[in-house]
Amino acid sequence: MKISTVTAALAGALAWAAALPAQTKTADAANAKASFGAVPRTADGHPDLSGVWWRGEDIGGRSGAALGGRGARGGPPAPTFAGLYQPSAQAKAKTLRDKDDPSLNCTPTAFGTLNVSLFDVGAVGQIIQTPKFVVMLTETYHGFQIIPIDGRPHRDDQPPSNRGDAIGHWEGDTLVVDKTNFNDSTWISAEGRVSFHSDALHVVERYHRVDANTLEIDATLEDPKVLTKPWVVPKQSLKLAPFDQILQLDCAVGDVKGLIDAVQSEPPKN
Repeated sequence: MKISTVTAALAGALAWAAALPAQTKTADAANAKASFGAVPRTADGHPDLSGVWWRGEDIGGRSGAALGGRGARGGPPAPTFAGLYQPSAQAKAKTLRDKDDPSLNCTPTAFGTLNVSLFDVGAVGQIIQTPKFVVMLTETYHGFQIIPIDGRPHRDDQPPSNRGDAIGHWEGDTLVVDKTNFNDSTWISAEGRVSFHSDALHVVERYHRVDANTLEIDATLEDPKVLTKPWVVPKQSLKLAPFDQILQLDCAVGDVKGLIDAVQSEPPKN
């Protein structure tokens, strides 16, 4: 009976909406869109990605779904980076433990613990955009990456690095960031989730500001030396934080000595 009542009410509402003048429905749609706020733009017309971005809560509030991502329409968990390991990489992963996590020694990740490069091992990051560069600042470990967006190619005069060499370009309203020249000293993720990679890692990220308060990020990671196929990262949706700058959260090996000691005695993971 309740279902019939709700169904009837819904049908009536739809019939009423269909009878509205076209201009009224258009105005309502415009008002709904405006409620989210227009996408801010820079002087050159591109979307301005500047701001402090997070998921709406700090790192203590993240969930398993946020870490691994979900399939379409709440389906099974999406594959992880390590879930696509070749047999040889799977064998190597079985020899590693929490104590081998490079982040315990203040080494950043190559990508990001929450599947967001901007966050690194934390859950908050800041973007500063200029006509020539997009600068991404990570709060935890107080790291940064400077991304040229003026058409220059990848540099060929720098050694491989933890976060790779990044360049960007605009495709319409989407910023595409291409990263290469990684070393193999980092993991993709952190906190004991074994996710080593090779120096052949290649990351492509796509940043799209949906409205004034929402930033969506798509990413694909390729590593032909360790993966069976590219890892397509579940789409990430970030919110504009209610504060306008990140804090300085540095890392010192002495600060995490207790964590290292705690994991030294753990047996290898199966």
